[in-house]
Amino acid sequence: MTQRAKIDTDGGETGPRPGPAEPAVVHHPAGLTAAQVAERVARGEVNDVPLRSSRSTTDIVRANVFTRFNAIIGVLWVIMLIVAPIQDSLFGFVIVANTGIGIVQELRAKKTLDGLAVIGEAKPTVRRDGAAAEISTSEIVLGDLIELGPGDKVVVDGEVAEADSLEIDESLLTGEADPVVKKPGDRMMSGSFVVAGGGAFTATKVGREAYAAQLAEEASRFTLVHSELRTGISTILKYVTWMMVPTAIGLVISQLVVKNNDFKEAVARTVGGIVPMIPEGLVLLTSVAFAVGVIRLGRRQCLVQELPAIEGLARVDVVCLDKTGTLTEGGMDVTDLHPLDGSDEAYVRKVLGALGESDPRPNASLQAIIEAYPETVEWRCTESLPFSSARKYSGASFSEGNGEDSTWLLGAPDVLLPPEDPTLPEIDHLNEQGLRVLLLARTTHELDSPQVTADTRPTALVVLEQRLRPDAADTLAYFADQKVATKVISGDNAVSVGAVAGKLDMPGAENTIDARQLPTDREEMAKVLDENAVFGRVTPQQKRDMVAALQSHGHTVAMTGDGVNDVLALKDADIGVSMGSGSEATRAVAQIVLLNNSFATLPSVVAEGRRVIGNITRVATLFLTKTVYSVLLAILVVVSQVEYPFLPRHLTLLSTLTIGVPAFFLALAPNKERARPNFVRRVMRYAIPGGVIAAAATFTTYLLARHHYTGTDALGAETSAATLTLFLVSMWVLAIIARPYTWWRLALVAAMGAAFLLVLAVPWLQDFFALKLVGVTMPWTAVFIAAGGCVLLEVAWRWVDRRFPA
Repeated sequence: MTQRAKIDTDGGETGPRPGPAEPAVVHHPAGLTAAQVAERVARGEVNDVPLRSSRSTTDIVRANVFTRFNAIIGVLWVIMLIVAPIQDSLFGFVIVANTGIGIVQELRAKKTLDGLAVIGEAKPTVRRDGAAAEISTSEIVLGDLIELGPGDKVVVDGEVAEADSLEIDESLLTGEADPVVKKPGDRMMSGSFVVAGGGAFTATKVGREAYAAQLAEEASRFTLVHSELRTGISTILKYVTWMMVPTAIGLVISQLVVKNNDFKEAVARTVGGIVPMIPEGLVLLTSVAFAVGVIRLGRRQCLVQELPAIEGLARVDVVCLDKTGTLTEGGMDVTDLHPLDGSDEAYVRKVLGALGESDPRPNASLQAIIEAYPETVEWRCTESLPFSSARKYSGASFSEGNGEDSTWLLGAPDVLLPPEDPTLPEIDHLNEQGLRVLLLARTTHELDSPQVTADTRPTALVVLEQRLRPDAADTLAYFADQKVATKVISGDNAVSVGAVAGKLDMPGAENTIDARQLPTDREEMAKVLDENAVFGRVTPQQKRDMVAALQSHGHTVAMTGDGVNDVLALKDADIGVSMGSGSEATRAVAQIVLLNNSFATLPSVVAEGRRVIGNITRVATLFLTKTVYSVLLAILVVVSQVEYPFLPRHLTLLSTLTIGVPAFFLALAPNKERARPNFVRRVMRYAIPGGVIAAAATFTTYLLARHHYTGTDALGAETSAATLTLFLVSMWVLAIIARPYTWWRLALVAAMGAAFLLVLAVPWLQDFFALKLVGVTMPWTAVFIAAGGCVLLEVAWRWVDRRFPA
């Protein structure tokens, strides 16, 4: 007999059974008093571990300021401030501005994330002075009596005080998926959660002593977990560093020793060769793009608990959906009651009313029954068995007050009835209409007996209809249009689930599979999953196995859910998406929480991820083309034993107009291009030929100018001609990257070109940037060489597209 049976019978109740809240107050311990709580607070015995939903302000500033590239550029900036005019130190001010932008954007993201995390935070129910109240986890004190129900997470360590068929899933701690039945006196580990039943436990470890403090903080932290984008950029930067060091050393020796130039001029041109090798803005723009994505999604009530989840969902090609709460709204309505075998309908209503009263934490189906049959009966519940998604039914035993005792089960008909039962065809017919059918059956066995479902007597069918989400059909259509496969994985009857999917015009809804028939072999299961779209009667462990099977076939899998039975699958999926109204356990393991409980928000997340990935790929090509041509120009200068053609001010101007300003706008622009893998390969296959052509064209112009110009001001004229060629080729790289053109993209490219013409036309800007085109022959030669380079760019990139497809 369960704990509830002992409590109720010992109480010796007569008359109507009180509502579910009253026995909790009358029969159970009252918890701590206000005075006891105050004493514990004074002693510091409080669960006061701060739950950070994002990096601290200090961490954000440190991450943006103290970078390897900022250190390199900082040293070079100090050198230039000492030896050269201020215009040769402009690159340092750009870094300051970029770092400031990064800090501000991340702080804005932090504010949004922190606010949303507080909104989405679930509050445990604590009993004090005999009354239950929801409080923040940080207000729990040592010795508090914390109530538990299905889906609640154990937030601090403790000891079971009350147990009513209490089943705890400790898989997040132990890896074991099987629920553990808890009895009074048993140990409760924080980080576990309730899958069935209810109860209460006394907090024995709070604050930093409780394992929950670490788990909860880890679950909600602003983390930078694995991301192909970030990993790819780190790989690129590592190779850039390797190339930069020997090239910079060669450049220093060449300019200071071999040419025997004026010291300050040599230092300035050496720094001018080193600075553009560093793609410093690439990491910054990636962070800004992610941060802006968090803010945009936050406005849609979407909490991104881990930044790369935005990228991850954009790469997803299979979305696994739980029907209840995702395709359908949480509420249900009882549409019909079918008594079986001549059962009296009035008596059946009494039974259903009693079952509703017997469960203090009813699920959606039982809540609909409570609303439909609110009859109060003078029956005493002597034993109860809460609903569990693993067994698919609930139950209760009653003393009916007239000397009669009865035990009832309410659950899935195909679980409670033998396969040959004549009632099943009628149930299948109802399921085909998208209706949910529950069987009310009487049993002669004890509820805790393994044979409780044997020899049951069917008494009535309860027909319920789920409320479809009005936006579900459009969301499914969006995924179909984007070539993202959707799989409905539900614990409900397969035919019923298929009918709901069919009403929403989901592709493949006609292919419904009962998960009990699924093969256990992973490879065989993966084949079935690839060929079908709707699965019913799926157990929590099967959901996990199905995610693993899909991943074994190379799929990137997102899993949505809101119930406890979804937790294991959410945890193993590439991206876990939880509803804000879902259990605390699901929110803890999900990377994305939809606080508005709307599945229709997912397309926004996918679109945001695609915008980030597509745009960062674009701007990465710009940055790395500059790195390639800077390294090659330095090598050509060292080999040719000539002066480096550029001062830092020239490359600052070029970088600002052809990379810095355009990249900022392009990184934040709309982009619906589907995310593709192999980020490094896709970027470098363009950056390498682009950089080689830009360096070759620029150095050719420089060498021709060295033969054309003579005299004391020859180097300035040579530099101006080379700068013109490099600017024009770089602008063509930008023009290619900006495709497909829109009015604002064309305006952006045109504005950058106009800004450069302004520098060439205004005398004081000519002096400031040391740019003055001399004569007619060499400037036009520079233009023609640049035009040839642009043609080569078009040819080379189209050849790359054919030869090395992404």
